[in-house]
Amino acid sequence: RNSTISCTGIGGGMDLILKGFIAGVLGTLVMDSLNHLFARFGVISKIDVRIIGRMALGWAQGRFRYSHPDEMECAPNEILYGYFTHYAIGVGLAIPFMLGWNLLVGGPVSPVWTFVYGVATTVASLFIVYPSMGLGIFGWRSPERIKSPLSSLANHTFFGVGMAVAVALA
Repeated sequence: RNSTISCTGIGGGMDLILKGFIAGVLGTLVMDSLNHLFARFGVISKIDVRIIGRMALGWAQGRFRYSHPDEMECAPNEILYGYFTHYAIGVGLAIPFMLGWNLLVGGPVSPVWTFVYGVATTVASLFIVYPSMGLGIFGWRSPERIKSPLSSLANHTFFGVGMAVAVALA
């Protein structure tokens, strides 16, 4: 089996990292665009980059858990931090997938499995992000109850679509 990293050295790995970067950015762009569209009609909850920014700033200061989202204090440039963190997470999820595919499977990355992986990243929000923000596992403490985990599933489905398109076009 030919492995891009082992056969072509650093250049092959850099190519995979670039593809992962592009897939992560495109996946997050598709997530944001479709979230905006569906949230506008009330089908899912809108992604709040301010809250993402507050959470990221809290994490940077060593605070990883809140009892309630209202405990996260407003911060200067929280929207900027929120967008940076949101896209960094997208890229940070995509690059390891590309490298892992190359290491474990080899050959061209499958758009179908990329989509499946994108949907599977929902578990990060359900078991890490929501509890960290004080909303509990699955976001059950959210005022929106079932809409929170369903919105997360929809958003990560959109992420998977964007990543799969990037892989298919690469």
